[in-house]
This record gives sequence, structure tokens and C-alpha cells, in this order.
Amino acid sequence: MANLINELAPKALWKNFENLCNIPRPSKKEAKVIEHVIDFAKKHNLEYVKDEVGNVIIRKPASKGQESKPTIVLQSHLDMVPQKNSATVHDFEKDPIQPYIDGEWVKAKGTTLGSDNGIGVASTLAVLEATDITHGPIEALFTIDEETGMTGAFNLKPNILKGTILMNLDSEDEGELFIGCAGGINTSIVFNFKPESVPTGMKAFNISLTGMKGGHSGVDIHLGRGNANKVMNRFLWKASRDLGLRLAAIEGGSLRNAIPRESFVSAVVPINNEKALLSWADEFSKTIKIELAAVEPDIKFDVATANMPSSLIDKSTQDRFLNGIYAAPNGVIRMISEMPEVVETSTNLAIIKSKENTIEVMCLLRSSVDSAKIDLANAMTSVFELAGATVEHDGAYPGWKPDVDSAILKTMKKVYKDLYGNTPEVKVIHAGLECGIIGDVYKGMDMISFGPTIRHPHSPDEKVNIPSVEKFWNYLIETLKAV
Repeated sequence: MANLINELAPKALWKNFENLCNIPRPSKKEAKVIEHVIDFAKKHNLEYVKDEVGNVIIRKPASKGQESKPTIVLQSHLDMVPQKNSATVHDFEKDPIQPYIDGEWVKAKGTTLGSDNGIGVASTLAVLEATDITHGPIEALFTIDEETGMTGAFNLKPNILKGTILMNLDSEDEGELFIGCAGGINTSIVFNFKPESVPTGMKAFNISLTGMKGGHSGVDIHLGRGNANKVMNRFLWKASRDLGLRLAAIEGGSLRNAIPRESFVSAVVPINNEKALLSWADEFSKTIKIELAAVEPDIKFDVATANMPSSLIDKSTQDRFLNGIYAAPNGVIRMISEMPEVVETSTNLAIIKSKENTIEVMCLLRSSVDSAKIDLANAMTSVFELAGATVEHDGAYPGWKPDVDSAILKTMKKVYKDLYGNTPEVKVIHAGLECGIIGDVYKGMDMISFGPTIRHPHSPDEKVNIPSVEKFWNYLIETLKAV
């Protein structure tokens, strides 16, 4: 089935995308895909530069007669989010993604597809190798580690780019032009605990929460999907208070920018509370399925007997941890007043993981208003310091302030209207785009972001709409002619 990808239109784009699917490229593990784009530049006799962190810039001269046009930067990121279903066997550092066609969509078998941002990379490579496209000078900027730290954008040096217009090919709704995005900050919380021996008279259980959709913590945060860490904590908090449940280990979520889909717990309860625990689990499972029926139809909550753990998290830390997670803000905090359909501020309680003597909690806070982002960070500090944890914030990145008078915006609105007969929507996105960071280095760069229709990025349900890819490609080519 995967070979059929090559037959889709436009063939040059899909050919390059299928090549990318064969190259492992999770965030921070981009060495092979960096080598791939450099080899591509060499094969096509194009000038290229690789900077200190691994960003690659490839330059293509203007087509004949177009030399006086401004240089356009086509920007996309090389890394992808490595997420898989728990039943899927896949090593993102070694195994290829397995794309397949399902009606009007391309999906992947049990993993993220990597259309975010593989379609952007593939379209740029298709432009670079094309001999029949009219365009001015082009710089292709391929950044690294966008998904987990925007490392490439943060380390982009001044003066390495010559272009004055930047087209970010990393948006996920065809027919929409993005001219602004949210900034973000990472919050890391640590609870230190003393392992305790398991008291006599206890019964061990494994508790699992699976089947949730997850998704992009910016693009999908407004959909009201369940957060596996918050849902699991709700069960544990009551079981701890009413049934004497004691935690041995907990793990939920895997990436800051992905809404957690699963949570797994090892715990014990007094033997005489076994029936009460199973009864509460049954009641809780029914309750949560009713509450989240519209957004989480496949949610599964399970409690099963298990081998006795070697130690437990001390009771004081357990209580403070469960209280902190319960009280912590999560999800949409505020919508933009002037654009009530767009999220202004949100937080994603993304990862919980216990180790030998610590419980680590990781969150990603987003806002298009810097002061609101700082206020939310302060709120998180307040909650978790009250719970006795240490809190650190790092990796802050700026938002991208909209420019409604942008020249490239005006050009692209006209091109879209000429091509498709209607005007594209102009929007601000709640996800973090590299435009804010790049614009902070290259003051005055005229920037815009667009792309094909991608659904459920950062989750194994990720899919890209085939007709929208062809529309996106045609739009890109006509824009290059028109600038």
C-alpha cells in the first residue's frame, strides 16, 4: 500500500515525503535526515550551509529572468514527534514510518505519521529539484528539534539568511494563513520522596488508563479531550483517602507538547479493601466514560492484580503529590477577547514519571500574551511549592505578533482568491511556530505560515488530507511566481 504514495499528486512532493518516512527523525535524533538533505543539495549542485547545531540552509538561484525578485526563505523543521500506540512495536530511532492511504487521507500504521512537518520539508525539496517552476532566489531553511525545544530556531545566527520574506510551511489547515502564534515556557516540577517498605496485609494492583486520543497540546487543546494524568489522579486521590491506596510507581504521558493519552500506576491497598477498590474502579470507569463520551469514545480504565512492588512512595509525599496534581491548572485558561475562537493561554500537564526517589512532572505553558504566560507560570509555582515540590521554568520562547499590513499576506490573499475563488482565512494559531523566534533575530522579516490539512498531529491518529496537499502545493508554486 505504501508504494501508492508515489502515485499521488503532486508526485514530486509525495516522492520526497515517502523518502522521509524511511528516515528515522525523532526530535534530537535528526542526524540521518540532516545527512539526507545535505546529500540532496550535493546531488542537485546546490549551495548549502550546515550550522553549529545542525540547521541546514540550501540556496537555489532564481529562475531565468527572475533574478531581481526578493529572496524567499522556505522554512520547515526536520524532526517529528515520536508517538505510538502501546500495542505497536516500533523503534523511532531505527524503524521507518509505514504510511498508507485511507480514502482521502494518508495515515501511519500505529504511529505518528510525521506529516508535521514532513510535508513542509518534502514540498521544499520538490521546489529545490524542480526545473519547471518560476521563482526568485530561494533559501530553504531546515531547522532541527522544533518539537521539543525549538533548538534550531533558538540557535539560528544573525546574517546567515539573506531572504527578506519567510514562508513557514508548518500550519495544519488548508485555506488558512497564519500571521501570529503563541509563545511558550516549560515548567518542571520535582517531588523528592523516601522509599518505604510495603506494610504487611497489602494487595498489589496495576492500574491503567488507555485509549485516549491525546493530540497536539496547542492545536487540539480547545477540543476538551481528556488528560490522562489528570484523569488518573482523580481516581488515585479518592482511593488514597478512602481506601488506603499507596503508590509504588506512576508513569503518564511522554512529550511536553502532546496531550497525555495513557497513564500507568503500580499501587497497593489493604487486603480487606480489595473489593472496595474494584467497586470504585468500576464506578469511576463508568463515570469517566459518560463525562468524556463525546471526545474519548475509546477510553479504557483497568485495575488488575499484580506482583508486590519492592517499595512505596512515602505517604506524606504521595498526599502532597496527589493534591498538587489535582489543584494544578490544565487545558484552556483564556480565549483571545478579540478572537474568541482562538485560545490565548493554556497549559498541558504533559508528563508524570516516578523514579528511584523522585516524581517528575513536566508541563508546557502557552500564551500569545507574555504577561499571561508569566502569570500562569507563577500560578504553577504557587500550587506546587505549596505541595512541597521544587519548580523550575525554562525554554521560554516568544510569540509572533501579527502584522495585518504584511506585504506577503496581501500577495497570498490575492493569489488564493485568483486560484480558488475565495479569500483565505487569516488567523493566529495557539501552537508555537518558529516564526516568533526567527523574527526576534531577523527584525523586519516579513513572515507567514500555511500548509495542508493535517489532523491529530502528535498522536498515532495523525493524518494528512490528500486533496489539500495538492491545493497547498499549487498555492505555493503560484505564490513563488507572484511575489
